[in-house]
Amino acid sequence: MRRAVEQIAMHYDYIKVDGNKYPFDSPGEAVVKGDAKVKEIMAASILAKVSRDRYMLDMAKLYPQYEFEKHKGYGSARHIELLQKYGPSPIHRLTFGKVRELVK
Repeated sequence: MRRAVEQIAMHYDYIKVDGNKYPFDSPGEAVVKGDAKVKEIMAASILAKVSRDRYMLDMAKLYPQYEFEKHKGYGSARHIELLQKYGPSPIHRLTFGKVRELVK
């Protein structure tokens, strides 16, 4: 999120983020369940999901054993099963709870 904000080329007065922690020094706020309450956060959430899903389709070509084209990296039973079988790939976030548990 910080990288995205640092790349904004236009001026902004206020930032709203989805969640319960506001990570910036600039004016703004965190909105719990913001993706269901704030239109701008809703739109950003949709754009982020579409972008991530496209990225996961590309990653499916690099790491076919994980079947990312089917579950897009979400924590489905099949994804967890494949993580247990193959361990995490270089793109898995080791800070994510389920992945962290599997690599102990």
